Amino acid sequence: MTNNLLIYGAYGYTGRLIVEECLEQGIKPIIAGRSADKAMAYANKHGLEYDVFEISERAKLEKWLKRGDIVVHCGGPFIHTAKEMVQGCLATNTHYLDITGEFQVFDLIKEYGEKAKEKGLMLLPGVGFDVVPSDCLAKHLHSKLPSATDLKLAFVSKGGKLSRGTAKTMIENLGEPQTRRRDGDYEGVPMGKSARVIDYGEFKQISMGISWGDISTAHHSTRIPNIEVFSGTTEQQLAKVKKALRLSFMLRSKTIKNFLMKQMDKRPDGPKENRRKESNMYLWGEVTDGTQSIEARLKTPNGYTLTALTSVLIAQKIFAGEIKPGFQTPSSAFGEDLILEIEGCSYL
Repeated sequence: MTNNLLIYGAYGYTGRLIVEECLEQGIKPIIAGRSADKAMAYANKHGLEYDVFEISERAKLEKWLKRGDIVVHCGGPFIHTAKEMVQGCLATNTHYLDITGEFQVFDLIKEYGEKAKEKGLMLLPGVGFDVVPSDCLAKHLHSKLPSATDLKLAFVSKGGKLSRGTAKTMIENLGEPQTRRRDGDYEGVPMGKSARVIDYGEFKQISMGISWGDISTAHHSTRIPNIEVFSGTTEQQLAKVKKALRLSFMLRSKTIKNFLMKQMDKRPDGPKENRRKESNMYLWGEVTDGTQSIEARLKTPNGYTLTALTSVLIAQKIFAGEIKPGFQTPSSAFGEDLILEIEGCSYL
């Protein structure tokens, strides 16, 4: 290994946090992105090598990937960009990491698992807040109740805000039903229909069922056939979601989504540093097997801060030779205690 780390989309909000954590750890990544002005300005600020190309430019992508051993892909929405990046990694023998939270993307990447295994490469999407803590929590609960048939997971932020990139991914899914896993397969239900009050340990909060990456990754990690994910909300927001059901056909419109994307571009690209440092994420999980149930709760730093920490930690593990070829989840690659290696993460 050359120990060269590549980061695509490095000048975006989360990408910058990952670069800054790399520099803290003595790693000088080689960065790239779509915008020449942004890539050059950010690279010059930190004295980094950079390149500029669209992921669809296959020759340029592969030339860049050949410069490193691991890529951290931060250029979402991943439903539009992950496939070509993974194909590029397979062509150049590069380990693949990304920060997606979209279950469709995990499923897509899993299809390349056998090819990656043949080449001794690891494909590990979801190395940020989505889905390191929740995947480790799922594995932790399954280890306590191996007979579990049902898994419920939930998370909520206290004091944080969404980045622009995350908000755009959510806009992509407007008008779509909630997806959960039933008897091993996906099942769609109207958004807002599934809701419950969840005890996160330090507080209780109404939480709504959402389509999240864990319905794919937790199934891979635990083989539990029934999985549902919830996110903390408010009664007011829940009521708005239910009202919006009548407008689902409009919300799925490309014209409306494009308008909302342009409005999102006018917003700051993520929460300010002081707000990030003062906020935390809380996770809850429960497994049942029909006769007994076990719950667990986890507290972590802010999701964006955690994403930088977990992404770099996982890259360091790969550089150290901790490689499990093929498609992996955080816990299938590194075990349920991976999250506890991060300062500020603990079970409640």
